[in-house]
Amino acid sequence: MTLILNKADVASVLDMKECMNAVELAFAELSAGTAVLPLRTAITPPDGLSLYMPAYLKKMEALACKVVTVYKNNPSKYNLPTTIGKVLLQDPLTGDVVCIMNGGYLTAVRTGAASGVATKLLAREEEGQVAGIFGAGVQAKMQLWAVCEARKISKAIVFDLSQQAADTFIAEMSAKLNLEIIKAGSPEELLVADIICTATSSATPLFDGNKVKEGTHINGIGSHTPNARELDTAIVKRSKFIGDSKEACFKEAGDIIIPVNAGEIPESHFYAELGEIISGRKPGRVNDREITLFKSNGLAIQDAATAKLVYEKAIAAGIGITVEI
Repeated sequence: MTLILNKADVASVLDMKECMNAVELAFAELSAGTAVLPLRTAITPPDGLSLYMPAYLKKMEALACKVVTVYKNNPSKYNLPTTIGKVLLQDPLTGDVVCIMNGGYLTAVRTGAASGVATKLLAREEEGQVAGIFGAGVQAKMQLWAVCEARKISKAIVFDLSQQAADTFIAEMSAKLNLEIIKAGSPEELLVADIICTATSSATPLFDGNKVKEGTHINGIGSHTPNARELDTAIVKRSKFIGDSKEACFKEAGDIIIPVNAGEIPESHFYAELGEIISGRKPGRVNDREITLFKSNGLAIQDAATAKLVYEKAIAAGIGITVEI
């Protein structure tokens, strides 16, 4: 029997704090060598892109594959989202697919959760820090939620090219987090923040890295192709650079690929994978002046760990529909 979980089902049981715990364990397994993480496979039908992201976490007993498609004509032709995702969770003992769940909300939360873990490990520890969020979409909301789980934030500042999107962000997230959120009139206004998250679709740098103050922690989320970057060479040079995966960063992250290819920084500027910080193999922040930077590309281990969590909570709550396939 296979459990089917729709978006509402997933959202009803998936909490950021619990997801952060699961994702942290997944990165620890990756560092310890108990995770199996093949490269994502891409197929390009005529009108779109189909990605297959498998992973297996031995200790967590989580075996899953996420199928993500990006079809730009979906909204106009078929009244469907551009990006659609489903996660297939398997029983690692039998191989049977025990659950098929909506992957949209799961992906959003697990991406935020990785930044939450990085913030917990790398940001300065004092209370009352200010969060700065570039972007006002779904992922920007998840970034702020995760940062607020990792640190006691006194205020947040958001910047988006769309005033309406920023206003919606403020209305929703200030109520959700009971937090003062103000709208910035320019990117520079966010640089007073102690923790900065970039969650945009921009292919070019969002701000002047020379103007970032000492002690800042940055989560870079939005850019994920070799020719696009949200972060300029200046801030990459000034930062201790930590990635979710070194392999993924040097295949997908223009934030580091572009300055390396230009000869502005060496490949060795990549300091550590997040799992190495979690496991203690490498130290994270060593003083309050250091600028730390976490680059997230999104890994299938995050999906597998989160899907296992969702499935167990759904079973306990008695939600979803069970079918025989």
